[in-house]
Amino acid sequence: MTRSAPISLPASIANRPQAAITIVGLGPGCVDDLSLAGWQALSRAERIILRTVNHPCVDELTTLLDVPMRACDDLYEALEHFDQVYRAIVNRVLETVRTEGPVVYAVPGHPWVGEATTRLLLDAARSQNFSLDIIGSSSFVEPSFAAAGVDLMDGSQVVDAMLLAREYHPRLETGLPLLVAQLYARWLASDVKLTLQNAYPNEYPVTLLCGAGTPQARQITVPLAELDQADHFDHLTTLYVPPLDKSSFTDLQEIVARLRAPDGCPWDREQTLDSLRHDLLSETAEVLEAIDAEADGRDNSEHIAEELGDVLLTVSMLIQIATEEGRFQLADVIRHVVTKLIRRHPHVFGDVTVDGVDAVFTNWDAIKAQEKADKGEPVGHPLDGVPAALPALEKARELQSKAAKAGLLDRAALARENPAVTALLEGDLDEQRAGRLLWQLTAALQEQAIVPENALRSYAGRYREEAKQDGN
Repeated sequence: MTRSAPISLPASIANRPQAAITIVGLGPGCVDDLSLAGWQALSRAERIILRTVNHPCVDELTTLLDVPMRACDDLYEALEHFDQVYRAIVNRVLETVRTEGPVVYAVPGHPWVGEATTRLLLDAARSQNFSLDIIGSSSFVEPSFAAAGVDLMDGSQVVDAMLLAREYHPRLETGLPLLVAQLYARWLASDVKLTLQNAYPNEYPVTLLCGAGTPQARQITVPLAELDQADHFDHLTTLYVPPLDKSSFTDLQEIVARLRAPDGCPWDREQTLDSLRHDLLSETAEVLEAIDAEADGRDNSEHIAEELGDVLLTVSMLIQIATEEGRFQLADVIRHVVTKLIRRHPHVFGDVTVDGVDAVFTNWDAIKAQEKADKGEPVGHPLDGVPAALPALEKARELQSKAAKAGLLDRAALARENPAVTALLEGDLDEQRAGRLLWQLTAALQEQAIVPENALRSYAGRYREEAKQDGN
């Protein structure tokens, strides 16, 4: 067999200097998909290292080129973790350069799309003063989106299946089309399915794109819940998830921004942070009412979802107003709460060990105290931090919980303080009977021209102030 005859190429390709390491993308399938520069690099190579022989064009290349080729599939079989495999491949390429001379390292698709060894080789080459050239060809992305009938410029997302499988919720925009790449095994499809089910309906149709960009390309559409029941997974399998219409938080924020625009809705344009205070409170109360409606055992999910949507609308409106006023943006709101959650859960996101819920609360208080110290704020009194706008009954409950936790109140002793109250609470007490007692007490206070909400709010405020004055 003889080396293939050179073809006439543009001077910029034909005269391209040869680097110590040349990474060439093999394209998504056939040799036809190789770039001219990639074909030239392979044609004049003295030696080629293939990341894997599991690529549709490898057999054709071995026929067309009289060049020694060595694959790295043995490393996949010998090593347990992908990180170990990738570093072993890099070491093999570097050792070949040191002992034999320049090498062409050929990878599936495009070297900068889903190819972990590219960055590792680039960093290693720089540290060891090896010249390195990267020559691209078409990746799997273009033929995969083409198979799905999607124009990338209309918005698109691509994620590696292994990365998605490790998440609990997909960090994706559900309103945009999605490709999940390298879905090579059923067990991996199962993990990916569980992650996607946290954002997409179980019956949502998804499509397996098998061998996109090759003559053997085919598509298999199944409900998301049945994704891992298919049997068509290999290194050329990509999952396509169509956009979920009008279902993302971004969709909501766009609508709200449109309503607030100069040509938007007059009512929405008039709203301020202050004017929406009541809306936030009332919408939250409607969510609680929708949840309470399930007390009789019926499923009220649709109504709860609707009311939660109204709460999100109010939150989105508040954020949009703040954005327009230059105060903060949605990203600031989310970053604050994400950072806080990670910081306050070191037993989940760090190396702290806890033994039960009480230890979690102890850590939580210590972390909050440290946060205040870091900001230069006084730690304050144990009874601080109860919002003044809370309904009086909830405010009393919060104050009692904080006081009991700080050792300022014996809640059991307080409950037995009045014999008449103790007598009322004897026997089996459930929510219905407790509610009836509160209902009767409200009626009795009304007969005395006392507004229960005001009375309890006033006493709770006085209790907190007296506790502070006592130095507790």
